[in-house]
Amino acid sequence: MHFGGIKAVDNVSLSVETGSITGLIGPNGAGKTTLFNVIAGLYKPNTGRVILDGQDITGAAPHELFHQGLLRTFQLAHEFSSLTVRENLMMVPPNQSGERLIDTWLSPKKVRAEEAATRQRANDVIAFLQISHLADEYAGNLSGGQKKLLELGRTMMTDAKIVFLDEVGAGVNRTLLYQIGDAILRLNKEVGYTFCMIEHDMQFIARMCDTVIVMAQGRVLAEGSAAEVQANEDVIDAYLGTGLKNQTRKPRDRQR
Repeated sequence: MHFGGIKAVDNVSLSVETGSITGLIGPNGAGKTTLFNVIAGLYKPNTGRVILDGQDITGAAPHELFHQGLLRTFQLAHEFSSLTVRENLMMVPPNQSGERLIDTWLSPKKVRAEEAATRQRANDVIAFLQISHLADEYAGNLSGGQKKLLELGRTMMTDAKIVFLDEVGAGVNRTLLYQIGDAILRLNKEVGYTFCMIEHDMQFIARMCDTVIVMAQGRVLAEGSAAEVQANEDVIDAYLGTGLKNQTRKPRDRQR
């Protein structure tokens, strides 16, 4: 993906295994979010292909990918601030009969039945996420971490195959981040969700991810377990900083 002469994503080739939680890390400007935008249909790549379950989805629009089970969250939550948590969840399922005026006139029982089923599903999601105390709170009043939980809940209101999480831990306190992590792990193990997440918190990445992919300057720099990439000298130089290397340097070297 090029922007003028800038190669934001440069010859990147990677795969996310079904049923896995894959981490995507790297310094700011590495191309991580641009890669997510390409995969999720916000950008059409200059070259290359995006494949989902063997099907070429390159350049497909986000709403088309939504129907194919590919969902993406954002670093800044995109909630409907004037709706409650429950109402935000009930907005998600597509093709609801109540969205069509003629159905509200001709098929009111069908509309009420669908709405009741959607409400029950929203209540189940709220219970799963352990946020029942927030069900009737306006989404605009939630904390940053609570909004991240709401975004995760919205992915549960449809049949998702794979969910791309963009910095789910940004601005979230440790207690709530642990709760978010628990929900992601349960969705992965109990429901079979596949996740790929951008995250800077290496402790969180190590807890969550089966495989970690490191990007730098628009390219894939390394891939492996969290322990393997943290021990990789190239990754330390490009992303994790000199702190780890300084542990083995002499005091005089650290002062330079």
